Amino acid sequence: MDDTPVANRAPSAGGSPEGGIPPRPARLAIIAAVAANRVIGAHNAMPWSLPGDLRHFRALTTGHRVVMGRKTWESLGRPLGNRENVIVTRDAAFRAPAGCIVARTFDEALERPALPLPVFCIGGAQLYAEALPRADRLYLTEIDATFEGDIRMPAIDLDEWTELSRRGNIDAATGIHYAFVEYARS
Repeated sequence: MDDTPVANRAPSAGGSPEGGIPPRPARLAIIAAVAANRVIGAHNAMPWSLPGDLRHFRALTTGHRVVMGRKTWESLGRPLGNRENVIVTRDAAFRAPAGCIVARTFDEALERPALPLPVFCIGGAQLYAEALPRADRLYLTEIDATFEGDIRMPAIDLDEWTELSRRGNIDAATGIHYAFVEYARS
């Protein structure tokens, strides 16, 4: 297993990209909660409970298209409200419930969103790997703890990204430290 940290946690250089030019609006964004050892899941579930992270996820993705793999869909079990839900699967027999769209490829999932950009890739690991080279924004909840898990976030080369913002938090129930971090492609 690769335990390389998901991101270098160097402080932001002021919240705007180098040169002071604001980043262009995002078209494809990745959103994920990631432990310090890059774990993002265990047995098709998140191995932590961070209600603040769920509120943050909802606030960012509401009113947008969310693209997920079939296993992520199965872990949710229902369409996410006030979002255009797209499930990517190669299973030709898979039928989406009302309120969801089925796409056979990631490219197909990105076509003609009915809601405003960005389109959010919400997982799992295979879809993140496909989205990462194409994404222009990352919204990561960087969790300052390690967890056991069988699903890991692909490595992120931070030389390709500029940190725009970082907001630290502590979960009152568990004492887990975490930060909401936004990156734009450099």
